[in-house]
Amino acid sequence: MQTDDVAAGGRRERKKRETRQALAAAALRLAVEKGPDNVTVEEISEAADVSVRTFFNYFPHKEHAILGRDPEDLERALTRLRETPAEYSPLTTMRLLITRTLAEFEDEQGDRARQVGLIFESPALLSQFVLLGAEDERALSAELAERMGAPPGAIAPALIVSTVIAAIRVSAEKLKQAGPELAGRTLSSLVDEGFLMLAHGLDPDYDPHALSRIDQEGQS
Repeated sequence: MQTDDVAAGGRRERKKRETRQALAAAALRLAVEKGPDNVTVEEISEAADVSVRTFFNYFPHKEHAILGRDPEDLERALTRLRETPAEYSPLTTMRLLITRTLAEFEDEQGDRARQVGLIFESPALLSQFVLLGAEDERALSAELAERMGAPPGAIAPALIVSTVIAAIRVSAEKLKQAGPELAGRTLSSLVDEGFLMLAHGLDPDYDPHALSRIDQEGQS
């Protein structure tokens, strides 16, 4: 009986994954065809052959479906972060963590690339993308802080995670606007360049005392 229960549970989980994937695939296909702002939950549900009620069991609104939001993605990322060998530095750990994500973005025929294209078409989609990114950033920062043994309120873990995300975003934007100077470059190569800059310091000549000196000069 116990074996049957486990098997039934496995089938239910598989069915849930299949339904979520079907809804996300339908949402993305319809968004590409009609534009993300012109797609309705009813159309997505019909295309996936489920009820509207079932749709809302998986996604709170159509933007999450178009973005293919799956809570398990974040959990898998957090697990990979925890399982990265302890000898790797925080920045090295983050670079290893985003390897799969970069590969997905570089696949021009893949879902990630199409989702990125749609984000810039729809303010609503962009807004949800930013909100979801902020949620993921907080979770990753907390996990990295624990890994680093950082004290409560430490800036370093959150700053590392946010600058890594910024490095990906800036690299993607530069590649999208690429001129001849970036011919042959890939997203990964630009991100790696950004990581080296972060590792070596963006501005070694930064003077933390400059502001106070300027204030003193203004008062004299």
